[in-house]
Amino acid sequence: MNAFRYSKGQLYCEGVPLARLAGEFGTPLYVYSQGHITGQYDGLHKALRGLNHLICFAVKANSNLGVLRALAQAGTGFDIVSGGELFRVVQAGGDPGRCVFSGVGKTREEIEYALKLGIYMFNVESQPELHRISQVARRMGRRAPIAVRVNPGVDPDTHDYISTGKHESKFGISLRDALDVYREAARSDGIEIRGVQMHIGSQITKTAPFVLAIRKIAPLIERVRQIAPHTLQCFDMGGGLGIRYHTGDPPTATEFAQAVKRQVRALGLRILLEPGRFIVGNGGVLVTRVVHLKQTPVKRFVIVDAAMNDLIRPSLYGSYHEIIPVSAGDARRKITADVVGPVCESGDFLAQGRRLAAVEEGALLAVMSAGAYGMAMASNYNARPRPAEVMVNGYRYELARRRESAKDLISGETIPSWLV
Repeated sequence: MNAFRYSKGQLYCEGVPLARLAGEFGTPLYVYSQGHITGQYDGLHKALRGLNHLICFAVKANSNLGVLRALAQAGTGFDIVSGGELFRVVQAGGDPGRCVFSGVGKTREEIEYALKLGIYMFNVESQPELHRISQVARRMGRRAPIAVRVNPGVDPDTHDYISTGKHESKFGISLRDALDVYREAARSDGIEIRGVQMHIGSQITKTAPFVLAIRKIAPLIERVRQIAPHTLQCFDMGGGLGIRYHTGDPPTATEFAQAVKRQVRALGLRILLEPGRFIVGNGGVLVTRVVHLKQTPVKRFVIVDAAMNDLIRPSLYGSYHEIIPVSAGDARRKITADVVGPVCESGDFLAQGRRLAAVEEGALLAVMSAGAYGMAMASNYNARPRPAEVMVNGYRYELARRRESAKDLISGETIPSWLV
């Protein structure tokens, strides 16, 4: 669904004007459309009809409890990368038995916590991690279900920071070495081989890298089936499905499913997917207010109250986010400007050299496609409280996370006794 649209000159999230939300909850403000988020899951789920599959939402993309609850009620599993994310899933009503645990640095405490809750599977990223999981499981008198995260050596044609399936990546185990790791896992009393996993990157806008990676991993899966014929259950394709931020047309759920169905059906295994951005990316916006305009001899700046600590993607990745006025006004009047925040860094920008609607001091702007890796990556840099988050469902809306206060900034801190 197109959750964000203009009606009578005002930008709405579903049935609620963003100006009303900004007036009630202040800015900067994250706003999420429940209809879009659950609709993206439903669309992907229906596109995979005919396959035994489980969609595990990548919690790292957006860990708001309201978002997680809505997805849990819709039927998702979850992809987690920390004990904290698993805790959030449980608090939101998610089923640990539908969770896969990824990440290169799982601690013994996190492994024990996940085993106690009965997660579906650990995605093992190295031999030392396999040893650690096995040791913890044996101490607990259990067998830990695992998949090995295999790097197929496929270039997903995305930003280097979010390309994770190449041989030089810190993630996973090379295709060449994976079978030896599986043989070692099969000999371990603390391990049960449950699956094979890959994850080639994020914001992938073509189906070809997925198809190539599946073809490269398929022979390994047959070898693993020989090693663990009674326990091998699934092939986890990872996540990475991209969305439209500016240009191009990433594959729809249907186009993605059509591209991979034949290859994965032939494997005869349960298929897992770990989408994050695809589910929530275009289901959220960051609403910000113009503080003032600044003109220098060479450049114009639109200074807003949101900053890189609220949405770091433009500064970190050079990512493009469309920025549009909450009140349309005269759309014919345009300016070229950098949209920047108050943080004391030259890298604090939301857009550079952007052609956008002319705005005045006090105007509201919406930074689009901010539902993924927005609030989840926000910080308190420059001692800035993090924004509030609001969930919209039709004409209803509620605060999903209150705005941090100045007291929140020092919560948990103490002054050493010798300074008192």
